[in-house]
Amino acid sequence: MIAEGDKIAVGISGGKDSLAMLYALSGIRRFYPLPFELFAVTVDLGFENLNLDKIADLCGKLEVPYHIVKTDIGKIIFEDRKETSPCSLCAKMRKGALNQAMKELGCGKVAYAHHRDDVVETMLLSLIYEGRFHCFAPVTYLDRMDMTVIRPLIYVQESDVIGFVNRYDVPVVKSPCPADGHTKREYAHLLLQQLNRENPGVKERMFHAVQDMVPAWKLRKSGYKL
Repeated sequence: MIAEGDKIAVGISGGKDSLAMLYALSGIRRFYPLPFELFAVTVDLGFENLNLDKIADLCGKLEVPYHIVKTDIGKIIFEDRKETSPCSLCAKMRKGALNQAMKELGCGKVAYAHHRDDVVETMLLSLIYEGRFHCFAPVTYLDRMDMTVIRPLIYVQESDVIGFVNRYDVPVVKSPCPADGHTKREYAHLLLQQLNRENPGVKERMFHAVQDMVPAWKLRKSGYKL
């Protein structure tokens, strides 16, 4: 995931996952055999009740430059467009703002904080709403942007992230988004918890199923007709 001389933009939402990832990547720098740089970036959606002071203090403590990208995405989504299903458009606009910021910082890679549970939840969302078995990869090169997305926490369970955040008193900032907790992803999260309670170990089995997934293009290349 990390090569010598990489400049990596770390997307910081303020949530537990992105802050735990920032801690981890910052700590890895002390013993990783190849030197690399980190830049923490938060895309501010423009909500008035967002206080990032504690995150700025944390970045200072970890010696990671912190950049806040001011936007009006929240106003555009909820006031101007009055989106009833805001998450998809918001995600695209946030990624656009983050990509622009990382290019200005000279970063060729961006780190997203998706963990092991996110993998399974994304697969469930794809099955339920798209009718396909699909998920993101640990490393993805985006040729149109000439950038690489890495997901360092992809093998880390959410419970371990929660334990880390509690142990080290990480300053998590609650999302001020009106849709927080009322999304399709939250539905998939609760569904996965229920499935795992009723069928212990199903979360692990589903994760391994994603690992064993053969991309359709490989099947076509081998001559298999879909």
